[in-house]
Amino acid sequence: MTNPVTVEVTRGLLVESRHRGSVAVVDGDGKLVFSLGDIEAAVFPRSACKAMQALPLIESGAADAYGFGDKELALACASHNGEDEHVALAASMLSRAGRNAEALECGAHWSMSQKVLIQQARALDAPTALHNNCSGKHAGFICTCCHQHIEPKGYVGYEHPLQVEIRAAIESLTGAVLGAESCGTDGCSIPTYAVPLKSLAHGFAKMATGVGLEPLRAKASRRLIEACMAEPFYVAGTGRACTELMQLAPGRIFAKTGAEGVFCAAIPEKGIAIALKCDDGATRAAEATVAATLARFFETESEVHAALTAFAATSMRNWNGIHVGDIRVTSVLTGK
Repeated sequence: MTNPVTVEVTRGLLVESRHRGSVAVVDGDGKLVFSLGDIEAAVFPRSACKAMQALPLIESGAADAYGFGDKELALACASHNGEDEHVALAASMLSRAGRNAEALECGAHWSMSQKVLIQQARALDAPTALHNNCSGKHAGFICTCCHQHIEPKGYVGYEHPLQVEIRAAIESLTGAVLGAESCGTDGCSIPTYAVPLKSLAHGFAKMATGVGLEPLRAKASRRLIEACMAEPFYVAGTGRACTELMQLAPGRIFAKTGAEGVFCAAIPEKGIAIALKCDDGATRAAEATVAATLARFFETESEVHAALTAFAATSMRNWNGIHVGDIRVTSVLTGK
C-alpha cells in the first residue's frame, strides 16, 4: 500500500518536495475515528511513547516517594532541549534517589536546538549526560529502580527488570506482542519496539481516557498526560513543536514527538488519540501533519482551530528574509 502525500513543500509556484505518511486516530474503545494510509504497518514510536515508558515511575510508588510533581513527571516524558531548567531538574530527580549524572546510561550530546547549542558551546567544554534530551526519562528510570531496590546499573538492557516492566506496560496498552524480533535500540540506548500505528494510537487513547485500564494504570496514565499538559516546557522546550502545540490549547492537548517522523497526540476531553508516521522520517512533515490532524477535531472552536491550522502551514524564508516557499498540508488532511 502506498501512503498518500500528506505534506508538500513549495518553492516559487512549484512543489519542490512531497512527504508521504500514515495517520491513525482512535478512541478509547479502539474505534477508528480517522485514518490515512497503512495504519497496520509497524513503526518504531521512538521518543513518542515516553509517557508509556514512564508508567512504572508512578505505578511503583517512586514518583510519590521522591516528591515528584508535574514538572518532574513531564521531564520523565520529555525529549528536551537541554536548557538550564531541564538540566537542573534532571539532576534534582537523580539526587533525590541518592544518584548523580554518572548513573545515566543515555550518553551525552549537545542540544539539538541551535540557539541552545550555541549557548552551551560558550559555557561548556563538553555536554554531560544531563544535557541529553532523554536525561529526564533516564532519571525517572533510575529513580524507579532505586525505589524498588533494583540495581540500576545496566537499566538500558533488554533483560533488565525495568525494561521487562516497561515492555509489559506497552504490550498492555497497545495489545501488540513485543519481543526481540520487533526490538531495536533507540538513540538513548534503551530498547524500542515496532508497533502497528493503529495500536500505538489506541494505547494513547487508553491512557487519555482510562478505558480498559485497571485503576492503578488509569490513574498513573492520567497523571502523566496531565503533567505534560500542565508543564509543556519540560516536555520539549523553547521553540519546540510539542511545547507550542500544548500551549495553543492549555490543558486540552497532549503532544509528543518521536524521531524519524513519528508524532503522537491526544485530546482527552474528546476521548481520542493520534499516531502518525512520515515515510521519509521528516520532522517538518510530522509537525505539520499532527497540527492539521488536531485541527480537524476543533472545527467548532474558531480560535483553537485557526491556531492549529496556522501551525500546520510554515512560511519559509532565506537568509535575507525573502519568502521562498511554504510547508503545507494536502487536502487528504484538511478535507478541502
